[in-house]
Amino acid sequence: MPSTTTDAAPDPSPAPVGRRERKKAATRQAIADAALRLFLERGYDAVGIREIADAADVSTTTLFKHFPVKEALVFDEDSEQEARLLAAVRERPEGQSVPAALREHALTRRLATAGGDARFAAFTDLVAGTPALRDYAQNMWLRHTAALARAIAEESGLAADDPACAALAHFALEAPRAAYACADPREAVNRAFDLLEHGWTALARTEAPPRS
Repeated sequence: MPSTTTDAAPDPSPAPVGRRERKKAATRQAIADAALRLFLERGYDAVGIREIADAADVSTTTLFKHFPVKEALVFDEDSEQEARLLAAVRERPEGQSVPAALREHALTRRLATAGGDARFAAFTDLVAGTPALRDYAQNMWLRHTAALARAIAEESGLAADDPACAALAHFALEAPRAAYACADPREAVNRAFDLLEHGWTALARTEAPPRS
């Protein structure tokens, strides 16, 4: 995002991360890594909090300071996810529609791709096969609805509170849920976005100016 100041002086460099912050980050990462390894080896429901704490060499009290619920151990990039989601809309190629950009994001960020990273595919399978994780993941994504709706409105030349933007944001984030029960998850997501794309194209043609 460009700066709004007129002063030519550069922004100050970010302060270096202190030793305490580095240690906290390392502990958090160790806990998350231990949890994911155990979940992938034995399944989410078969692993207890005490086992994860022992594997990460921390107390359960320390574990809960970093991760308030068991499901949170699997998802540790909420702010990064929102940044990538909004970038998919704001930084999409010239000529690409908003629904097309969101379709691409859903297919690359929320579904494992054929021939892709094996660890990511295993993670996706873990989430898809565990109801508690599916619900937690979906609720995490839906928290970004308002921010996504604002980005869609900005990019489409519509009012910030336009209900069509809110609807597109909600359904785009909800669409991948349909993939969990389908034999071909990519086809399911594509069919959902075909519906969003065609409806949005008609709306954008009548209400929004072309993207410059």
